[in-house]
Amino acid sequence: MAAETHQFELDTRGNNEVLNITEHVARCVESGNVSCGIATAFVIGSTAGITTTEFEPGLVNRDLKTAFEGIAPEDGEYLHEQTWHDDNGHSHVRASLLGPSLTVPIVDGRLQLGTWQQIILIDFDTRRRTRRIIVQVIGE
Repeated sequence: MAAETHQFELDTRGNNEVLNITEHVARCVESGNVSCGIATAFVIGSTAGITTTEFEPGLVNRDLKTAFEGIAPEDGEYLHEQTWHDDNGHSHVRASLLGPSLTVPIVDGRLQLGTWQQIILIDFDTRRRTRRIIVQVIGE
């Protein structure tokens, strides 16, 4: 059993920016020695999350933002903002619901994703950030 750790950074704009990170994660897997196992992508921070979707303009530019706005509205009242005197309470709630990580099986040295399935990072924060993503690969 082998374990490998990789990482990469991305500059983000925040405000529900959706980034396709599939190729970044795939390069991490391909650069290692695991041919059968799992890869977990994890974003450092509490205002961004990782999941999968079809990376197409309707979903990326509108549908996801509309869905999260319905769940945790930007103009809602958040005790977090009263505590820290900031404006990103909704960012923390959205990221908590989405989650910071995703695990994908590896077979024959390749991520097992569907034809229209991409790994995405959503930055919910209200400002630009440099996001660090850790990719942990475990297997044989």
